[in-house]
Amino acid sequence: MAKNRGDRAAALGEYIVRTGATVRAAAEVFGMAKSTVHKYVTDGLAAIDPALAAEVRCVLERNLAERHLRGGEATRRKFLHADETGKDS
Repeated sequence: MAKNRGDRAAALGEYIVRTGATVRAAAEVFGMAKSTVHKYVTDGLAAIDPALAAEVRCVLERNLAERHLRGGEATRRKFLHADETGKDS
């Protein structure tokens, strides 16, 4: 893990852009809180690398737009699993 804040923000930003990860997924990989990751990539990264910050912003906006779809898919899988096991949800 990078030692200073700027290096951590850059590492998080590069990871999010490379993988398209959500803030939650990046937080899990880097062992940080979601709020810390969000703060680093929205505020800290803009001061360090504006170009990378713009790329991260695009990924985060896409993830936000797709969030309702992922939630719906999770619910669908939950009910399919409940049907297979014969349990009520």
